[in-house]
Amino acid sequence: MTVWNIHLLNARNDLTRIMPQLRATLRDAVARTQGHADLPRFDLIVRAGGDVIPEWGIGGHAPAPGLIQISLNPDRFDSGLMLRTLVHEFHHLIRWDGPGYGKSLGEALVSEGLAGHFVRQVLDGKPDPWDAVTPASGAARAAMNEWARLGYDHARWFFGKGDLRKWTGYGLGHRLVAEHLAQADGTETAATLAWSKADIFRAAMRRLVGSDGVPDEREDAQGPRAAPADPAPEPEDIGPKPA
Repeated sequence: MTVWNIHLLNARNDLTRIMPQLRATLRDAVARTQGHADLPRFDLIVRAGGDVIPEWGIGGHAPAPGLIQISLNPDRFDSGLMLRTLVHEFHHLIRWDGPGYGKSLGEALVSEGLAGHFVRQVLDGKPDPWDAVTPASGAARAAMNEWARLGYDHARWFFGKGDLRKWTGYGLGHRLVAEHLAQADGTETAATLAWSKADIFRAAMRRLVGSDGVPDEREDAQGPRAAPADPAPEPEDIGPKPA
């Protein structure tokens, strides 16, 4: 059984009224996840704050092995969104005890792509808004060229702080994992791939480069592709930021 500690930063009672829902949602997230993967021991820090996805009122971050940090707006607490955020971060948590989140662009794409697919594996439904974003033509080739680059610009690739469409890294990572799963024998999942090194996804990236800019009507490995979401929220806290 997974052992966890929840730390509520609540000296000013910002979280008091939602503490029962927070604990219940965490127990639900752990139970659902354990049906698909073994969770390592972890500490969860929850605080009220503004570092959230604007439309969700919550943001998650897994900065180190065994640690998840959640910021939320107590006035907009939604247990369903909290559940999805926790499951996303749980995959990062599992991966930290394997190859880690990674320091190169390719590693970050794989880590985020796997976490997005893990949410769908555990909770079903459509991809989260950032995972559903369609990267612009040429993005896959640019990512292949920068695959091993340690000094890549995380904000440019994932948050739209530059010339790339917002959430390009999330959308590209989601499609990268879908392409890999589509060519697998059906036994691989986001859970079984949690400790896989990023290099095994290079072949899938080369296939994406080959079809870059070509409309793909194929269903991905976990269901029909979702239409791109409106790029309103900015999930700056989904996944660890680069060290």
